[in-house]
Amino acid sequence: MTPQRLDKWLWFARIVKSRSLAQKLVNGGHVRVNRDKAQAPAKAIRHGDVLTIAVANRILVLKVVAPGTRRGPAPEARLLYEDLAPSPDPAPLSEDGDDAEEATGTPGAATAAPAGRDGPAPGRRERGSGRPTKRQRRQIDRLTDKA
Repeated sequence: MTPQRLDKWLWFARIVKSRSLAQKLVNGGHVRVNRDKAQAPAKAIRHGDVLTIAVANRILVLKVVAPGTRRGPAPEARLLYEDLAPSPDPAPLSEDGDDAEEATGTPGAATAAPAGRDGPAPGRRERGSGRPTKRQRRQIDRLTDKA
């Protein structure tokens, strides 16, 4: 494989929407090539290099499989790399079969959409983060009124 510019490859692989965003990502220190921080967007990458990219509240670990020749459709872009990031673990099952409510502590979580690549499903949040929902606020009010 002939070497290719890092920012160009990130754009071809559809990691970012534009080359200028790829340059900002590299200049911001969010990209590592073989565990070393990439110093410039013009850094040459080759077949077998491992890229660690911090983008959109997640960390991608990608192994370069091929150089890009054009910015094609997503299925073509996925052929340029191998994803080495560990997949998220599924929620553990409880003995009575109500896995989501007891695992997350959130009633009704079993009917929610599964978590995507960007984090929790829409309408869900990590327990203890942010303001309480309307339902949680009502539960708190009921609890404090009885005391």
